[in-house]
Amino acid sequence: MNQASFFNRDISWLSFNGRVLDEAGNEQVPLLERIKFLAIYSSNLDEFYRVRMPAILALQKIARQEDALSIYREAVALVNRQQERYGQYLETSILPALKKHGIRLLYNETSPLLFSDTVRDYFFTQVAGFLQPKLLAKGIDFFPENNQLYLAAVVEYNKGEEKLYLINIPTGQVPRFLKVPQQDAEYLLFLEDIIKAYLSALFPGATVKNAYNIKITRDAELDLQDEYEEDLAEKIEKQLSKRDFGYATRFLYEPGIPLRHLQTIVQLFNFQNASVVEGGKHHNLKDFASLPLRNEALSYPAWPDLRAVHAPKDASLFDMIAAGDRMIHAPYQSYDSILRFFNEAAIDPSVEEIYTTLYRVASQSRIVQALISAAKNGRKVSVLVELKARFDEANNIRWAKQMKAAGIKIIYSNNALKVHAKIALVKRKHPSAPYLGLLATGNLNETTAHFYTDHILLTAHRPMLEEMETLFLFLAKRKRPDETDQLTFQHLLVAQFNLQQRFLQLVDREIANAGQGLSAAITIKLNNLEEEVLINKLYEASRAGVTIRLIVRSICRLVPGVKGQSENISIKRIVDRYLEHGRVFIFHNNGSEEIYLGSADWMNRNIYRRIEVCFPLYDAVLREELRQIIHLQWQDNVQAVWIDADMNNRPVEKTGEHIRSQEAIRDFLAGRQQKNNIL
Repeated sequence: MNQASFFNRDISWLSFNGRVLDEAGNEQVPLLERIKFLAIYSSNLDEFYRVRMPAILALQKIARQEDALSIYREAVALVNRQQERYGQYLETSILPALKKHGIRLLYNETSPLLFSDTVRDYFFTQVAGFLQPKLLAKGIDFFPENNQLYLAAVVEYNKGEEKLYLINIPTGQVPRFLKVPQQDAEYLLFLEDIIKAYLSALFPGATVKNAYNIKITRDAELDLQDEYEEDLAEKIEKQLSKRDFGYATRFLYEPGIPLRHLQTIVQLFNFQNASVVEGGKHHNLKDFASLPLRNEALSYPAWPDLRAVHAPKDASLFDMIAAGDRMIHAPYQSYDSILRFFNEAAIDPSVEEIYTTLYRVASQSRIVQALISAAKNGRKVSVLVELKARFDEANNIRWAKQMKAAGIKIIYSNNALKVHAKIALVKRKHPSAPYLGLLATGNLNETTAHFYTDHILLTAHRPMLEEMETLFLFLAKRKRPDETDQLTFQHLLVAQFNLQQRFLQLVDREIANAGQGLSAAITIKLNNLEEEVLINKLYEASRAGVTIRLIVRSICRLVPGVKGQSENISIKRIVDRYLEHGRVFIFHNNGSEEIYLGSADWMNRNIYRRIEVCFPLYDAVLREELRQIIHLQWQDNVQAVWIDADMNNRPVEKTGEHIRSQEAIRDFLAGRQQKNNIL
């Protein structure tokens, strides 16, 4: 049994990604969805090598080298084992299943079809013009781009002289897969296999002896200094242009490449400090998400959107919120109410001011369009755009420029402090409900709302919304909180002000209740659990006899089930068709439960380096609704696993009724819709 007080965060994350991979091997999951899980696993792993592997390598400079090296070796070994499973699921299960359905994905194999007239015409009319062979020799003025595919081609000339070339695979301009219908099946060809079949056209008079797929992954961090030196958006744009040229963290190559050519590539591009990994024949398999296949019978059955809120004729959504709190559980329930919230704010003559935060903006955001219309309709609109949302920086900058041009006041956060809160505030001329607010566990993004599970509260609770206004006014100052900032929050929990302290107090109350022989329990759902002060407080509660139930999707550093430390703590992880994303905190309080939701995971970054907002749920009906949702998730014995003391994903025993929580939640909310006659 692992006796450590804390799991390593990176190994824990890899364990989560292994759980994602499990779904690709789960034959109860529809076939095309299994392929999507392969794509998700691959995409996640790419991000790990871009974001976390540089941090692991950097530990060797600031910590004991043997500790960092041990973590690095454990991570690489775990990834290698997962990659073996990946290949096994794909080649021995998924590909044969596709074949049974008349689909032939030519993975790791050649076919006469590659040399057919159809494919030849496709190569010369659609592909060839994008190819740019580069001779690999000393002094080469070329830099392989991040996460791009290349062919390393060995070319022999008349005198027996061998030369090595790098040929780009233009997946940004040409689809990764070509579908070629034939009488016996529908064939799917990889773009790189098509290019490899016609490489001789690039080297007339020479012989292409072989070609090998390679891929380089680079560090994704941006180098940002003091934001007051120049405009933050401009600075980030400059850094984005350099991101794909960061130092290499992984060099992935196809088996069989001669060692001398492998060494040439490593030396020419200074890959000596990267993880040099022998992979499969094909890389960037996150592109499986774009396979040109549509078959409803091989996908999850469609779940129609349910309605949480429906304004009757001649009534506005704002009137309904003023009459009582409303909550939307995405993606089970339609996101239309959230869009309507912003649309009504844009056209309602009584609205004077709108404030909101935007962290990850949809590429075609109707929310932003409503904010632009609001500004053009004379409303005072202030938007805090988080430009440092990793991998969404360029999209956020684009929208920020459009909003600024429309007259919206754009606020950028301090470089050292991200704003991760998901909140919006509407102020209007209204005697009984001058404030209307939106508080969410996830981004205000109508695209991700279709596959992220989140909870969004719509409320007119004036004291809570007055606190939100105070926070927005503070954020407009673009400064870090310090001891001179006397902001007080009685309802909201705000990181940098009272969030950590309040959570510690809530756990302490459960500890005190347990000490008095009273009922004491805590249920928490998070994406990530890392921060040691809060984990140690949960350990203390466990030792005091508090029953603690945790649902943690991804990183989990807390070690459950350790005698004298965490024997009263149980942890589940749920991976299913939707990405579990909501953060929920339930404290028993001797029967008078307190429930909070919000944007904050218990991570170092959320607690110490971000502005986060968690909010109480006061409405009795909504509290019972949320309590039932969390209960169904804890009862899950189909898609849930236990995280045990050795960091294993241990299946839940399927005793009694089989409960798949996401399906059960959908049915529960459908029943409430019918009961409440919401049409």
